Amino acid sequence: MRTAEIRRRFLDFFAERGHTVVPSAPLPTPDPTLLFVNAGMVPFKPYLTGESAAPWPRATSVQKCVRTLDIEEVGRTTRHGSFFQMNGNFSFGDYFKEEAIAFAWELSVSAVAEGGYGLDPDRIWVTVHHTDDESRALWRRIAGLPDERIVARGDEDNFWSMGVPGPCGPCSELYYDRGPALGPEGGPAVDEDRYMEFWNLVFMQYERGEGSGKSGYPILGELPRRNIDTGMGLERMATLLQGVDNLYEIDETRPVLDRAAALAGVRYGADAEADVRLRVIADHVRTALMLLSDDTSPGNEGRGYVLRRILRRAVRSMRQLGYEKPVLPELLSVARDCMAPSYPEVADAYARIVDRAAGEEDAFRATLRQGTTVLDTAVAEVKAGGGRRLPGAQAFLLHDTYGFPIDLTLEMAAEQGVEVDREGFTALMRRQRERARADARARKTGGTTDTAVLRGVLDEHGPTDWRAWDTLTSRSRVLALLTTSGPATVAGEGEIVTAVLDRTPFYAESGGQDSDAGHLSGASVEAEVLDVQRPLPGLVAHQVRVTAGELAVGDEVTAAVDPEWRLGARQAHSGTHVLHAALRQVLGPTALQSGSYNRPGYLRLDFPWRGTLSSSVRSEIEEAANQALRRDLPVGVRWMTLPEAKDLGALALFNETYGEKVRVVEIGGAWSRELCGGTHVEHASQIGVVALTSESSVGAGMRRMEAAVGVEGFGYLARERDLVARIAEQIQAPRAELPDRIAGLLERLKSADRENQRLRQAATRIRAAELAGGARDSGGVLVVTATTDDGTDGARTLAVTVRDLLPAERPAVVVIGTASGGRANLVAALNASAEASGLHAARLVKRLLNGKGGGSAQLAQGGGMSVDRLQDVLEAVPTTLSEH
Repeated sequence: MRTAEIRRRFLDFFAERGHTVVPSAPLPTPDPTLLFVNAGMVPFKPYLTGESAAPWPRATSVQKCVRTLDIEEVGRTTRHGSFFQMNGNFSFGDYFKEEAIAFAWELSVSAVAEGGYGLDPDRIWVTVHHTDDESRALWRRIAGLPDERIVARGDEDNFWSMGVPGPCGPCSELYYDRGPALGPEGGPAVDEDRYMEFWNLVFMQYERGEGSGKSGYPILGELPRRNIDTGMGLERMATLLQGVDNLYEIDETRPVLDRAAALAGVRYGADAEADVRLRVIADHVRTALMLLSDDTSPGNEGRGYVLRRILRRAVRSMRQLGYEKPVLPELLSVARDCMAPSYPEVADAYARIVDRAAGEEDAFRATLRQGTTVLDTAVAEVKAGGGRRLPGAQAFLLHDTYGFPIDLTLEMAAEQGVEVDREGFTALMRRQRERARADARARKTGGTTDTAVLRGVLDEHGPTDWRAWDTLTSRSRVLALLTTSGPATVAGEGEIVTAVLDRTPFYAESGGQDSDAGHLSGASVEAEVLDVQRPLPGLVAHQVRVTAGELAVGDEVTAAVDPEWRLGARQAHSGTHVLHAALRQVLGPTALQSGSYNRPGYLRLDFPWRGTLSSSVRSEIEEAANQALRRDLPVGVRWMTLPEAKDLGALALFNETYGEKVRVVEIGGAWSRELCGGTHVEHASQIGVVALTSESSVGAGMRRMEAAVGVEGFGYLARERDLVARIAEQIQAPRAELPDRIAGLLERLKSADRENQRLRQAATRIRAAELAGGARDSGGVLVVTATTDDGTDGARTLAVTVRDLLPAERPAVVVIGTASGGRANLVAALNASAEASGLHAARLVKRLLNGKGGGSAQLAQGGGMSVDRLQDVLEAVPTTLSEH
């Protein structure tokens, strides 16, 4: 049974039993404790914890998940995959243990012809919590399982909690006996390879208090409403039903593995280590496909780093198999064909997916070339010194300068028999993060992000009455004041505090739009609004500076947005939508916004694209944007359901979370249609102008456009006009002739530079010949010392030129000194005969400069000494050579 069919049967089974089918949430999750959805229950967490009321009494889903904590185990065991799908059925205070057990048993053992999976009931084992006599009795009654196949286990295995105070409860797990060839008898407590877990039923019936671990916290009592959360591993069920050994060999991954083996010219099953690499490739390529389809981009932090690491591990595994050509586009196309039956969006987004992946692979190949050389040199130095441990500073250099992830350094060092000072690396990374945090605090101080305190405000007063779409002013009451040290009742003149109001007209920073500026005013207070954020869903917090009087909890104030600021913000946000539409009009549908930021007068937009855009393409994009302004396209807002918005073709950001109703902003109807919560103008002409100011790279396969809009856009164009006028005046040419005139001037400058270079080289040859003719014999070695005013590069050129003019059969040493800024440098050049006689340029320089300097046996340099020592050092060369 193919995986897509297993998925369909699960959803159909529960839909027929009154469950609402909920689509999979995107992998990037708004949950601040997670980077990606890592379990089927994550999208339902607010309903399971009681934070929000569930919109349905029972639901079912097949949720995409990513876990990377055990990424080193991928390919080495049958149970670890970085991407997996979790089939789940959920009850929110509706049914409980009896129905959950009955549903799981029925679907598992019903005949295939009847819509079930047809598992042999005599090979199913279950586990229950050792105190859960009710579940044990239910399994006996519903499934007829004998006691020996109902295994009691403790808290570690069969009690579920979120790790924080809240819902918890026992669980019951289903295992399938795959046969004696895979391990000993005795059930899952003896061997979990032979007995594979495929379904976990969690019975949320208790509330836990403060504590730690699975058993180190108190049970406070029964929950008022009991929930069911179950998870069936789709890949594990496919492993069982398809009769394969592990999840890498099912129909959604095996074709990728086989294609990788064919490209590398190896046979799966012939070599254990090669098999591990093939399984890593199959898993990681599929994971990367799904992350890219949900609009995650490779990067250096957070989600982007996880994706980058996965892509690079796949590429490197192919290189370890002997295949060094670009490979990701080939393998991703196979993964696309495997996953599209269940997720058609991967086929729709494939052009964007493969472009980003190919860009990352190109960048990684360059990184490997540079970083591998550095790493090999460092490892050789460690071994030469008798060590077996690469310093943390070297690992940090590879990470910080060459983009080498630490896990890659660990793997490649281990392959050469060297371990890495991981603690030293971690300490350097921690220091770098602390500096970054300190810089961020220095840029923005005075507020508080104590979400526990803010949660109390939200619980007591309810959500903020947010009116940013409707008005610029509101009468508001101060509900709470918070400082860096905690809650306060009053703030005096000059203080910066976080103020929570019962209602506000201020736009809180989100969706790429900066927060509003403005002020609060009351009977005895004036305060400037510096920043506005949403620290919790539904709560708006204002960072304010009290400029006069005192601000106190309970004060009635007028909250007023600066109208000029808001106008500029509306122009910039609408301008971002216009530029995005123009970009897609010119470059095509794969140029999707992957990030944006806008504030009054300025916008930037990031999008996937490989290669620099030509000036003509940039001009075409700018013209398309301003044509929309010239046509005065209407800007409208409509509310609708998310499926309706998708059917309409509205663009959405995959890493955003949307409610049942979404806000669609349209410019010119279908010309630009995006889900957006920002503030906008009413007509495109109100934007004024969109003036592109730059286009640059912000990572592999990612470009950034920046533009000035509104008054700032006109100002930018005016400054450009004035600059052109000054240049035209200085070179005395009409503006229309400037390009040709400037090109002519540049060509003449290049010609003059070439002539100067020719003259310098001729002068160097003349002087080199003079110095070579004056070479002195010092103990059988020809020695030349001199100074030059041409800097270190000139000294090196002169030294090599003199050396090459001296007789090759005799040992020759040339030392040239140069001075700059009160310090002096040396360059030493030796010929092959000098090296053969035991002389060494790097050792000579270090001897002359008391240990400073470096290089090779025939060419070295060093510096840092005082200029007044230069002549003495040059005169000491013959003596130093004789001692050497």
